[in-house]
Amino acid sequence: MMLETERLILRPWKESDADCLFLYAQDPDVGPAAGWQPHKNAAESLEIIRKVLCGKECYAICEKGSDCPIGAIELRLNGYTDMTDRSDECELGYWLGKPFWGKGYMPEAAAELMRHGFEDLNMTTIWCGYYDGNEKSKRVQEKLGFRYHHTCNEVPVPRMNEIRIGHTNYMTKEQWLNR
Repeated sequence: MMLETERLILRPWKESDADCLFLYAQDPDVGPAAGWQPHKNAAESLEIIRKVLCGKECYAICEKGSDCPIGAIELRLNGYTDMTDRSDECELGYWLGKPFWGKGYMPEAAAELMRHGFEDLNMTTIWCGYYDGNEKSKRVQEKLGFRYHHTCNEVPVPRMNEIRIGHTNYMTKEQWLNR
């Protein structure tokens, strides 16, 4: 499936995206804020495409007119998130390459994926979180209208071998319809 916004195309990841993924995922300002290590090479990026960016509702974010992914966005469905165990709820996750920060791309992409989640997948609630200090992710969630749910002071971040403070937000379908 492919989704489209005014400036972006959200499409499934392809193995041929490994070089583009590595280009942005190697940046130490990108992955660690989201809880993962910078990629070491394109071969590692290819493995990430095969094993991580392969979810049913995981999309490469591409600018219109370019097929090179600049980030990723996903609705993690039941069984692939620890935020809910309900099949009518999911978790929104995302990251964006640093050269594209500050352009409003992530709220644009996330709004379309949320529309898809509520309208096409019949989700009742979409959960989203960020680690303490990740102000960019926090701001995206504020722009989208997510509401605060709770803070956990000891969140394991296995890919970073750390414990962090995590903030959890949510939006119900009713809130989305009334925004």
